[in-house]
Amino acid sequence: MKPFALAWLALVPAAILHADEKGKPVIESVDIGKTPDGKTVSEFTLKNANGMVVKIITYGGIITELHVPDKNGKFDDVVLGFDNLKGYLDGHPYFGCITGRYCNRIAKGKFSLDGKEYTLATNNGPNHLHGGKKGFDKMVWKVEGSGATADGKALYLKLSYRSPDGEEGYPGNLDTIVTYTVPLDSNSLQIDYEATTDKLTVLNLTNHSYFNLGGLKRGDAMARLKGSDILGHELEIMADKYTPTDDTLIPTGKIEPVAGTPFDFTKPKAMGKDIAQIKADPVGYDLNYVLRPSELSFRLAARVTEPKTGRVMEVRTTEPGIQFYTGNFLDGSNKGKGGAEFKKHSAFCLETQHYPDSPNQPEFPRVLLKPGQGFKSKTEYSFSAAK
Repeated sequence: MKPFALAWLALVPAAILHADEKGKPVIESVDIGKTPDGKTVSEFTLKNANGMVVKIITYGGIITELHVPDKNGKFDDVVLGFDNLKGYLDGHPYFGCITGRYCNRIAKGKFSLDGKEYTLATNNGPNHLHGGKKGFDKMVWKVEGSGATADGKALYLKLSYRSPDGEEGYPGNLDTIVTYTVPLDSNSLQIDYEATTDKLTVLNLTNHSYFNLGGLKRGDAMARLKGSDILGHELEIMADKYTPTDDTLIPTGKIEPVAGTPFDFTKPKAMGKDIAQIKADPVGYDLNYVLRPSELSFRLAARVTEPKTGRVMEVRTTEPGIQFYTGNFLDGSNKGKGGAEFKKHSAFCLETQHYPDSPNQPEFPRVLLKPGQGFKSKTEYSFSAAK
């Protein structure tokens, strides 16, 4: 692995670096292989002064590793993924990737704009999911920059991708920039999304990381993951309402209260406490929550606590919704890091987003992007540990 853009370190004041026994912050890059069509894929490692490590590859903008400490200061990787590029190229359930152009589902793979109907791939039963057969998760993104932020207080990696007019059935040439930022002295990962188009289109972007705050260790510790699920994780979602769905997980168009349902996480509750009450096959959570209105555009959306390790993850976002998913469709077929079998409920996702099927739901917040109108969105995953 070779250092990448490290010259800035000598220019940043020691007071800003906050370097301690954990070591100085670094950013490194290495080429890890090629796609079948010959495109080189790079991996970037961002490490802050506390020892937090985030690894991201240019294929799909995937977060492959995220190491944070527990209540005893012990670091573990808390996201599902693979040890090498082949695992991602062979197919997977969107581990850690950028999903777009439209994350989540669009009913029947169809929507209309200005009286014209657009047809997309139906790659999830009768519906369109996460951008289609070859969405943003399967593209090699261009590196626009990396290193220290202008104020010298964080590390960043900026990726871009141009989606041509008609790709996967979507209208317009869409230029998207995704920037990952890790502060030097706090354990958080911020993801900023920007996009522009030359034709009226629809857009919904998110990151699809699968988390297990119990930690994913390598070697013999992987055996622990095989028998460990996330049902004991305690979750609070800042939402009093949700969007009910049909049997194919398409919203009915209604917005209903969570009170009196197993979907109520208005107070901290174990993810598994009411999961058996959900009428779904396979059983589990996979639905969009309507986040409470706030005077703050960037606000707390969810908080997760893992009781044994003390790890706490808070999610903040500018988006109006968040999808809570408990890995219901994981079946052990994906052999991940250290050969681990990722099975049902071995991880959870909290995907910040606009609501599913919004192009076909006139009562939902709009997802239209017009020429000359830039799109911006921000989400942050922050980590701490309760003693």
